[in-house]
Amino acid sequence: MSAPYSYDLRTKAIEAIGRGEPKTKVCQMLKISRNTLDLWLKRKQETGDYQAITHFQTGSRHKITDWNRFAAFVKEHGDKTQAQMAKVWGEGVTQQNISDALKKLGISRRKRLTAIRNATK
Repeated sequence: MSAPYSYDLRTKAIEAIGRGEPKTKVCQMLKISRNTLDLWLKRKQETGDYQAITHFQTGSRHKITDWNRFAAFVKEHGDKTQAQMAKVWGEGVTQQNISDALKKLGISRRKRLTAIRNATK
């Protein structure tokens, strides 16, 4: 994810506009887009400040939140596919949610050949 422009750069742009500089010249000088400058000016007009927005959620929340229960569930139903595990778990969980949760716990879904060889002997 890209970082927001610094408050110092924003201040320089807003002050230059306040001095009467044309927007296009300010944008070229500071190497920012015209849309970005317009958004800063709009934010200053609406809120009185042009600070970058912080503390917003990135991504979505996990549907599986009880990690101890999920780890026990995986031990019990580890022989099933992720789609089958999602049906058993319920609560609107999809195969991708199961996959993400397994990845978060560091559990591999890779089948090991040694387990298959030992079972066939």
